[in-house]
Amino acid sequence: MSQNRPVYLKLRDQIAAAIIEGDYAEGAMLPSVRALAAEQGANPLTVAKAYQQFQNDGLVEVQRGVGMYVVEGAVERLVHAEREQFLQEEWPEIRARMARLGIKPAELSEDA
Repeated sequence: MSQNRPVYLKLRDQIAAAIIEGDYAEGAMLPSVRALAAEQGANPLTVAKAYQQFQNDGLVEVQRGVGMYVVEGAVERLVHAEREQFLQEEWPEIRARMARLGIKPAELSEDA
């Protein structure tokens, strides 16, 4: 599933997770394209494309000459979008695989 996704989308998912987890809080500045590219070992154009996705979705805003900031409400919007994607795309595959393997939901609880 995720192996076939383009690198910029995988990077976008990592950044989205960091925003949701509070590593990049609302109102906080994201690392520069060059800094994140160096940290991730990625091409700066790939990072720029991932950042562009956030900008297109209205989750970050650019202050020219300063940087890119996470907007207010970004966490709630990301959680909603990620949840919908999981329920629509990932969960059906997981549920089907569980059925193939004979795994019952109760077996997944920590008490089992």
